[in-house]
Amino acid sequence: MKYSLLFPKTLKKAPSGAESINQQLLVRAGFIHQEMAGVYTYLPLGWRVLDKISDIVREEMDKIGGQEMLMPVLHPKANWAKTGRLKSFDVLYKLEDVVLGPSHEEIIYPLLSEYVKSYKDLPLCLYQIQMKFRNEPRAKAGLLRGREFLMKDLYSFHVSDEDRDAYYEKVRAVYIKIFKKIGLDVLKTKAGGGTFSDLSEEFQVMTPSGEDTIFVCEKCSSVINKELVQDKKCLECGGGLQEKRAIEVGNIFPLKRSYAEVFNLYFTDKNGEKKIVSAGCYGLGISRCMGAIVEVFHDGQGIIWPESVAPFQIHLVGLDLEDKKVMDEAEKIYKLLQVEDPERSRRTEGIEVLYDDRSDVSAGVKFADADLIGIPFRVVVSKKTQDKLEVKKRSEKETKFVSLKELIKMIELSD
Repeated sequence: MKYSLLFPKTLKKAPSGAESINQQLLVRAGFIHQEMAGVYTYLPLGWRVLDKISDIVREEMDKIGGQEMLMPVLHPKANWAKTGRLKSFDVLYKLEDVVLGPSHEEIIYPLLSEYVKSYKDLPLCLYQIQMKFRNEPRAKAGLLRGREFLMKDLYSFHVSDEDRDAYYEKVRAVYIKIFKKIGLDVLKTKAGGGTFSDLSEEFQVMTPSGEDTIFVCEKCSSVINKELVQDKKCLECGGGLQEKRAIEVGNIFPLKRSYAEVFNLYFTDKNGEKKIVSAGCYGLGISRCMGAIVEVFHDGQGIIWPESVAPFQIHLVGLDLEDKKVMDEAEKIYKLLQVEDPERSRRTEGIEVLYDDRSDVSAGVKFADADLIGIPFRVVVSKKTQDKLEVKKRSEKETKFVSLKELIKMIELSD
């Protein structure tokens, strides 16, 4: 992608009212645009990041037997009335005869009641990646508390609580793997389950800008949400607790039986007896992860994207482009980086490049934009570089002069 064609360009200042780091930087760098409190347009750069996070999540869900589907945004009010959540769910968007889905129990349970009849139909694991809607009265903090947000939710259905609990352990381990892949260091945190379950586990990213309060045991390192804290003592060992701030990026819990009872989700076991289906729910905030990554990975100049989710791998900066020789060299490098090459060990598909091809701005402006956008590798072509490339990792200060072949090797080794 050539930067001259990219929509939109960077902004010099954050919009008024943008208090959180993730909102300030994502808007300035051209990843998102705020339409109203808690509602954003995901611009091309932002959508590339969301897409990469989603692909990592999708890959890991598929590995543990998840089948992807897509459920509707519009839900029949009657289903929500059946569960009692039409009145009790305080952030529910209600229209004349439908509600906008904040979660999908009221869709998936009646759906499965039509198809699950026998123990042979179980276990069943279904997931989706979809926009959710919640009428948050305090929509703020950029992507961390929105009214419309992208989320992955997985539902698993089993013949017994024991089978469900075994799968629950599998999902917990996969969540840790997913967050590590996208660059987030998470803490498994015990929490209350609210309307869904008696207890749940949250995955929290510790950061001073977090909206959640968690407590970490000084003795055994277990972590609990503030709603479970009593006398500032650890529930596991009785040790003292340290208060921390964090961002919740995921939540898993066993579902109460009431949903299965309301929607008649039963099956016939091997002995011909009617049994209730046991279920679990596993949520992961895709757009919230994007916001959390920016809150954790940034400096005074801008965003520092982890390589796994960066919108591009290389930010190619062309300087001295009024010189035809330099311009031709920059164009050649831009094309060569993207070429499929079977000799590259893990790069046969080519390398993703954002090429700043503008000839009407200074080097300082180009470097400032590169730092703000935060792509992992900045590569400069200029009169000064001659037959080499000037390479700098966004997360480092050191600059190196390398050949194209050496650059490709650096990219491969960094994966």
